[in-house]
Amino acid sequence: MILAPLAGVADAAFRLMAKRFGAALVYTEMISAEGVLRGNPGTRELLDFAPEERPIGVQLFGSDPISMGSACKKVNQIKPELIDLNCGCPVRKVVGKNGGAALLKDLNLLEKMLSAMVASAESPVTVKTRSGWDKDRLVAVEVARMAQDCGAAAVTVHPRTQRDGFSNRADWEVIAQVKQSVNIPVIGSGDVFSPQDVKDMLDRTGCDAVMIGRGSFGNPWIFSRTNHFLKHGQLPPEPSIRERIETCLAHVELSTKRHGEKFGVIRMRKHMAWYTSGMPKARELRQQLFSLETLRQVQQVFHRYLVEIQGASELAPDGGR
Repeated sequence: MILAPLAGVADAAFRLMAKRFGAALVYTEMISAEGVLRGNPGTRELLDFAPEERPIGVQLFGSDPISMGSACKKVNQIKPELIDLNCGCPVRKVVGKNGGAALLKDLNLLEKMLSAMVASAESPVTVKTRSGWDKDRLVAVEVARMAQDCGAAAVTVHPRTQRDGFSNRADWEVIAQVKQSVNIPVIGSGDVFSPQDVKDMLDRTGCDAVMIGRGSFGNPWIFSRTNHFLKHGQLPPEPSIRERIETCLAHVELSTKRHGEKFGVIRMRKHMAWYTSGMPKARELRQQLFSLETLRQVQQVFHRYLVEIQGASELAPDGGR
């Protein structure tokens, strides 16, 4: 199981949690090639990772082949296991600069960018793509073949179009079509929220691995539970409320070590919302958590919460998501 390159989510603390729970590979957040070349401080932070996060891939986006090749040369210095080209991001601020999924409208440019990256990167190059720009321009198979011809080591397919965003159902048949069309490894992505989803995707598409994105939000157990399910054929129980809180606290601690006390806790607010989703009195709990600025305060609020709901502490969580 692979952790997706989740912009605004998959920082070092999140990646470490995924690794602790059994993710085989993690990717950085999406990183601008131009930011790499300018030495932007925020970009340098995105490129910083701990040895415990390996194997790790660095995902780049951009719209200029020369810049992408030069950025790869810069990234070579930190020796990631993989360098990934993003041609799947659907957000306006990225596609508006001809990056991300916008490349699916200009496959000649995409080919030049891939060739430049493969020529410059000392690590294997991978590609993450969507089905296409819209339902009338479905190009995933063509992109995968191009990636293979350019020397890419693997391709990840998220089978929605740019116009879909994250709405509609991911069409896993597209992943199967790509798998049948190339010899390089194919990684499936999209609508994977449980161990059963992972197995279904592997069985139905024949893909070589599965990338998990939104299904990991507040749910690092998806990696450990899936690994157990695939190995033994038995589905482990959902984590208890106490386990969810203890794991959330471990995540908060990693975040404060990485970003400092106040900012580390503030960055964790969306994660704490995900960890506590479905718990009894979750709304009241989140209202308290979202006003806090220190790790100690978070620990105290969670402790009081556990004492308050002790009689219900063994209730199964709602979906583990």
